[in-house]
Amino acid sequence: MKKTLSLLLVFLLALSLLSSCAKEEPKPEIYTLNGTTGFGMASLICDAASAEAYNFHIEKDPTLVRDALINGTADIAALPTNVAAALYNATNGGVRVLALNTGGVLYAVTTEMADTPLHSLADLSGKTLYCPAQNPTFITRALLDEAGVENVSIDSTTYASPEQLQQAVASGLVAYAILPEPMVTIAANAAKSHGGQVTVSLDLSAVWNTYFENGSLVQGCLVVRTAYLEENGEAVKAFLEAYRASVDFVSEDPSAAADLIVRAGIFKDADVARLAIPKCNIRYTEGEAMKQALSAFLAEMPLAAIGGAIPADDFYQVTL
Repeated sequence: MKKTLSLLLVFLLALSLLSSCAKEEPKPEIYTLNGTTGFGMASLICDAASAEAYNFHIEKDPTLVRDALINGTADIAALPTNVAAALYNATNGGVRVLALNTGGVLYAVTTEMADTPLHSLADLSGKTLYCPAQNPTFITRALLDEAGVENVSIDSTTYASPEQLQQAVASGLVAYAILPEPMVTIAANAAKSHGGQVTVSLDLSAVWNTYFENGSLVQGCLVVRTAYLEENGEAVKAFLEAYRASVDFVSEDPSAAADLIVRAGIFKDADVARLAIPKCNIRYTEGEAMKQALSAFLAEMPLAAIGGAIPADDFYQVTL
């Protein structure tokens, strides 16, 4: 009896050890933002196999994603490029940028309140230009300075968020504004519904290419915690392959992608997404091309907007 009991205990111990060895590794924690920065991840989020492999989180505020990276809750995340640079500086190299996911999404628009058409940046001289705070304002100021356009009053406090400014544009409360997609499309549709008009006058990406390095207006990127990358290089590489396929799908098939964007919880209106995606410059750029474009963009931003210093070369994860 004692021998039988001993054998049973040995057997149970062996089962326990096998169970412990078979324990699954924690899933990578992937964070993204609702809106344009998150569009490219929609196909990946909606894929059943990816849902088994990763934990996805969608946030409204970039600061929440930033904080998740700082405290180690997030492993990989999509962020505005200036926020990524500031985070790198704040954490002494605690993040690396893996790829660019969004080019320029900003447009200068006019409403029925405009007294003159807007054909170039020079036409803004003497005008009040409403602009969302942070990145849109930094980009607009860089363009005006490089173009030598003076006497432009930039108001980034009355309607500080893109949502607030979109509503003001749609209501005809402002004459000249800078808006990102998909807010341009939302404002145009809303204005049309009550007899107003929103006209897209300038594509700031095209204007940027006139004054700065071609293709260097890059507003969204994918980053990884440095510590996570060092311990999970192959897992990061596998995620990048899946993410690239997702970005390609969204940019190549806006109609199908719009439905996935809504299903994923990244955006609420599929019809607006279908119209906006072709104007969102969704892209996947890695390696040296990523480094060249992003470093050129950050060089034109005020240091305060990117954490006080231009990031060092190790900010750019050129190879895996």
